[in-house]
Amino acid sequence: MSSNLAQYILPLAILAVAIALLFGLWNMLRAGSASRSQNLMRWRVVLQFLAVLAVMAALFFSAR
Repeated sequence: MSSNLAQYILPLAILAVAIALLFGLWNMLRAGSASRSQNLMRWRVVLQFLAVLAVMAALFFSAR
């Protein structure tokens, strides 16, 4: 279970966080909509939380 989690879900979670961060920064740098930038940063926080949960789950199951 933990090897599948570590091999597939963790890189996807990290990639999702990076994409949300880059889109948010791109929107902010090109002076885009403030509400869109706010929503992208909120999505980044949610995705980052899920990524941290996935890392913790991988560590928990690898210790067993």
